[in-house]
Amino acid sequence: MSGLRTWAISLAPFVFLLLWSGGYTFAKLGLQYAEPMTFLALRYACVLGLMIPLFIIVRPRVPQRPINWFHLAMTGLLMQAVYFGMTYLAFADGLSAGGVALIVSLQPILVAIAAPYFVREMVSRYRWIGLALGLAGAVMVIGSRQDISTSSYIGVVFAVIGLVAMSAGSIYEKRFGLNQHPITASLVQFAVGFLAIAPIAWFRETMQVNFTPELLWSLAYLVIGNSIIAISLLLYMIRAGEVSRVSALLFLVPPVASLLAWFVLGEAMPPLAWAGMVLAGAGVLVASKARSE
Repeated sequence: MSGLRTWAISLAPFVFLLLWSGGYTFAKLGLQYAEPMTFLALRYACVLGLMIPLFIIVRPRVPQRPINWFHLAMTGLLMQAVYFGMTYLAFADGLSAGGVALIVSLQPILVAIAAPYFVREMVSRYRWIGLALGLAGAVMVIGSRQDISTSSYIGVVFAVIGLVAMSAGSIYEKRFGLNQHPITASLVQFAVGFLAIAPIAWFRETMQVNFTPELLWSLAYLVIGNSIIAISLLLYMIRAGEVSRVSALLFLVPPVASLLAWFVLGEAMPPLAWAGMVLAGAGVLVASKARSE
């Protein structure tokens, strides 16, 4: 069993990267058929529709202290409500998937700056070198594909708020997160996300949804792959490892997303994008191997 557990842990970063990287494209696709807060509320409602019966059947352990419920709720508020809410608003305002990915790729830098103050995790000079290489590689990939367009700067503001929320959520989870059962943690955090987003959709949008096959495919991917599996893996990796090292994985999201688009959709991969992919990979490798001071 220990060998199987070790094997599963070693695969977690790769599975997370694949599922998380596809989320930008599928979110952009789904938002063609529903308004942003409506689509996000629908996504969370579908997640809860899957998680509640599973919770009843499995009967996982639940937090015994009110403060632990609060910590789960705060992580859900930061990551599910604020991060995804702002990201979807940025998409709806015209910021491209590459533009959002470029802004969010700054997350490992913010986490590395904040980690010494909030989780007493010092970042070594070698890890800073890895973070710098990773950021440079991500920028090269996105810039080479010229996928950073936006119709207004409001979308950029939304993406920056999402960046801060994602960084804060990672730090908060590392400092206060406990080894809760994944079903319990997911149920609480997505319930908080739904309760925060649904009223906004109700009061500010028409809540009309065009249920096309494209929307259903997008929703299925985002619910199962992005929300349930990828988020659970991210929270697990943050609890199990150093938060700055785990966050460095996000530098690989733009390259992997571009690689998936090339493989699945036939989108062009300029030579600069391939070089950026190699550079980002080298940066993540250095950041992952370097020890904290």
